[in-house]
Amino acid sequence: MSEQGKIRVLVWSEHTAPKAMYPNDINGVVADGLRQDPIFEVRTAELVDPDQGVSEEVLANTDVLAWWGHLLHRMVRDETVDRIERHVKERGMGFLALHSSHMAKPFTRLIGDDGRIGGVKHEAGPEEVKVLAPDHPIAAGVSDFSIDPEEMYDEEFGAGKPDTVVFHSTFPGGHEFRSGLTYTAGLGRIFYFRPGHEENPTYYREDVRHILRNAAKWAAGRS
Repeated sequence: MSEQGKIRVLVWSEHTAPKAMYPNDINGVVADGLRQDPIFEVRTAELVDPDQGVSEEVLANTDVLAWWGHLLHRMVRDETVDRIERHVKERGMGFLALHSSHMAKPFTRLIGDDGRIGGVKHEAGPEEVKVLAPDHPIAAGVSDFSIDPEEMYDEEFGAGKPDTVVFHSTFPGGHEFRSGLTYTAGLGRIFYFRPGHEENPTYYREDVRHILRNAAKWAAGRS
């Protein structure tokens, strides 16, 4: 942690979200939600930054890395993933994988699976999110909730072997998905959170922001 006891969070995105919905991209709006709690010291990074935004120096000063990717997974270099994996496993840096980061290279490397999903459909809402692990710190202060509109993901999810399924989502037509999963990898804690399609205003919602603040504290080992 930093000397002030802050949790240092780096929020990364590839800068492909529609500007009409997210003028400062996904990393900007996620960072804004985290900053509502003064315990967080938040910075943002992007794919086009030097060392793809996650240099050795940057990661050494990061307690939790939040990652949103979608269209440009292939552009993330192996040496970038190597650095992230080392900081998670050896130093205990937390990692939050958001929405379509189910197939992001850092996430799949850390969980040892390919992140595949059984199906996807735009504007498939409402997504009914149920809290399956109410005693988990990420679920603190969270009740079952609904997101409409939201994109649908369907099982089978190549999600490795999560430690805990915190949230589970259902969609019209009988589709379902494990939407909040925790893992450990070496010394690090990892959380995957499904909601957050870039064409929907999901990251402006206070319930979603509350979950991400909980998740960042948990991933940093502070809850």
